[in-house]
Amino acid sequence: MPYKNEDYLPSNEELTVPELEITSSVFRTAAHHLGKYCDNVSKEFMLCRAEEHDPRRCLNEGKAVTRCGFEFLGKVKKSCYAEFNQYMQCIDHSGPSMEFKNCRKTQKTYDNCIKDKLDQERPELGYFAKVRLHETSRPRHVPKPHILPERVPDPPDFNKEPSTKYGPAIFS
Repeated sequence: MPYKNEDYLPSNEELTVPELEITSSVFRTAAHHLGKYCDNVSKEFMLCRAEEHDPRRCLNEGKAVTRCGFEFLGKVKKSCYAEFNQYMQCIDHSGPSMEFKNCRKTQKTYDNCIKDKLDQERPELGYFAKVRLHETSRPRHVPKPHILPERVPDPPDFNKEPSTKYGPAIFS
């Protein structure tokens, strides 16, 4: 995509955000509760991306999602570290597909800890697929109107023999 001088390009400082450097088994262990904990922040980011069609305009919302992830994992480390680690080790050792079905006992222990210490239930099956309204403070998106040409050109007459500047065109 070509840029013009008027286009806004974010500075390196705006783009530099600490990353959640976690393994897939840690992420898979935290995913359900993390998704529910950061649900509104994530929806705000996705709403921005869908409406703006320009990721540069959603940098702050993206940073908020990352910040929320750090906050959640920090709370889990402080409150349910042992239960989280036990569940994560089970998932990590359950094979390359990291299936949850092999770790239901450790999952229950971890879920109970999250419920007791962070006051959050594990989301029910299908929670993230449900249609849910999202309240936002963002101004309502008004799509730009499509600019139509002043005059629509006439369609070509295909019954007429085509010609070139050197005379009639001959097709073989």
